Amino acid sequence: MSSSAASRRERFRAEIGKKQGLLVPGAFNAMSARLIEDMGFGAVYLTGAGVTNMSFGLPDLGFIGLTDIAEHAARVRDAVELPLIVDADTGFGNALNVRQAVRTLERVGVDAIQIEDQVMPKKCGHFSGKEVVSAGEMVGKIRAAVDARTDDNFLIVARTDAAAAHGIDAAIDRAHRFVEAGADVLFIEAMETRADIERLPGLFEKPLLINIVIGGKTPVQDRDALAALRYGLVLYANAALQGAVRGMQQSLGVLRERGRVDEDPAIVAPFKERQRLVQKPLFDSLDARYKEDD
Repeated sequence: MSSSAASRRERFRAEIGKKQGLLVPGAFNAMSARLIEDMGFGAVYLTGAGVTNMSFGLPDLGFIGLTDIAEHAARVRDAVELPLIVDADTGFGNALNVRQAVRTLERVGVDAIQIEDQVMPKKCGHFSGKEVVSAGEMVGKIRAAVDARTDDNFLIVARTDAAAAHGIDAAIDRAHRFVEAGADVLFIEAMETRADIERLPGLFEKPLLINIVIGGKTPVQDRDALAALRYGLVLYANAALQGAVRGMQQSLGVLRERGRVDEDPAIVAPFKERQRLVQKPLFDSLDARYKEDD
């Protein structure tokens, strides 16, 4: 492990531990991750739903595996220096599969892995009809994840979807068990009331992640309000994805209606801006450096 990775993880753990509502957007590929870094955010989350939607054109119903997410994580890691949280769904199997997922993702430079307690194949946390495995099975997965990491600052984010299946109290009970198993961050998915949002951080010493899905089941809250409640992370897993889809619809709609698209910043990013984001000037300078002398 490089010293830069070790120090990045140490700083990230400390930042989350402040419980000041670190705002984290979700990325679905390396370009979206670079935009997140360019906009000044403090961390990036590689979303399984985003990879599934944008790379496969499929709904978030458990279609991707470890190889898919590891490949995307490696690309994101190469593109940005931000702390990287990766959505690993259920860990892609049992506790042994979770162990392999942690080992694989830690090697490619991930700083935190999120695993959840849904039955495979999982569903988006804001879909209906979710089912969860036993609390004991999930505890075993968390213990496997803790044992598998080589860096103690590699974070284990434990998510429960039990609120939808068994009620919020069952989700809270599971979260306490997840802490005992070694989870570093807790994620109680799809809270539906402001009362639950307000009371949950006070029930745990470990930092909590709250996921705001635009159009989903959890009421949208201001980041500052969630920071005041002492959430560790405020996740907008698919804001970039939904914005990208809307942007493509707009620009393609103009092309269809007008038969042309001009370089109008209200419709498309300018050509120069696209080249800046993909670091074209850097590669021009490298090309010049490595050219053979005549």
